[in-house]
Amino acid sequence: MRKMMGAAIATSFGRPLILSDVAIPSPGPGELLVKVAACGVCHTDLHAVDGDWPVKPKLPFIPGHEVVGHVAAVGQGVTQHREGDAIGVAWLHDACGACEYCGTGRETLCLGQHNTGYSIDGGYAEYMLAVADYAVKLPRGLDLLSAAPILCAGVTAYKGIKETDTKPGDWLAISGVGGLGHVAVQYAKAMGLHVLAIDVSDDKLALARRLGADMTLHAAVPDLAADVSRRTGGMHGALITAVSAPAFAQCLSLLRPGGTMSMVGLPPGSFALPIFEVVLKRLTVRGSIVGTRQDLAEALMFVAEGKVSAQVESRPLSEINGIFAELKAGRVRGRIVLQMH
Repeated sequence: MRKMMGAAIATSFGRPLILSDVAIPSPGPGELLVKVAACGVCHTDLHAVDGDWPVKPKLPFIPGHEVVGHVAAVGQGVTQHREGDAIGVAWLHDACGACEYCGTGRETLCLGQHNTGYSIDGGYAEYMLAVADYAVKLPRGLDLLSAAPILCAGVTAYKGIKETDTKPGDWLAISGVGGLGHVAVQYAKAMGLHVLAIDVSDDKLALARRLGADMTLHAAVPDLAADVSRRTGGMHGALITAVSAPAFAQCLSLLRPGGTMSMVGLPPGSFALPIFEVVLKRLTVRGSIVGTRQDLAEALMFVAEGKVSAQVESRPLSEINGIFAELKAGRVRGRIVLQMH
């Protein structure tokens, strides 16, 4: 087996990634060596590389957390995976498994978790390590390129919709029809919801209509909340995938009494919470962070059954810095996926 592999490495915050050859890691006890087939490019990768968040990755590191590939080698004690298995590696690289959050099905809140492509080297490389208990087996016959975005964008959108507590027949607003939003539209329709898609791009609104959205509105429409209320009675739920702080206040205004807003977008800044309106309308404002292993398994089944399909564009790892520039400029529709082999 080769001893070196190609990788894209962050060596300083806010600077282009360095394409370099590094040593292929060896799996320790309970670990897998994954031969990466593809890795989706997520906006979180940009935040990681630019050092945007209060807890920053330790430099140098390899980004990427929408990873699909095959098991190349197994470490001591691994019995649930074998060489050649198709697997996925998500943002939740591993958790402690013993705290109150892990014990109650809320492992994404574990204070002892590690995150792929952030605190642990990720999938912008030909090989990477994964913890066997947290690597997910992919359904048989799944196309790896189209499955890659489900490891973050898909499961994040799916979990975010679940957090709105909406039921079949309810109205759900989805703000932002990008990498997360375009799969969110499909998940929502597959879950029996009526969908209002909101964006600032006419092209993305057209995409939302093609994917089944019942109504689309430009975010800059005057009196948007009044229009939505008149036509639908207001939203039962709202999912914000947009990386725009004004979208949060706008979506809150769309909710009918008793509605729930689920937030997954992470723009810088904040928004004002109108206490009087929230109290009198009994609104719920809820953060939603990716999803558990069970959420991911459910999200992948929608794809395996043909109900959800990510819009992907395959690009080589060598183009990653140009892809980041496109992502920052808002020119990416759907999801770009890095193909390694």
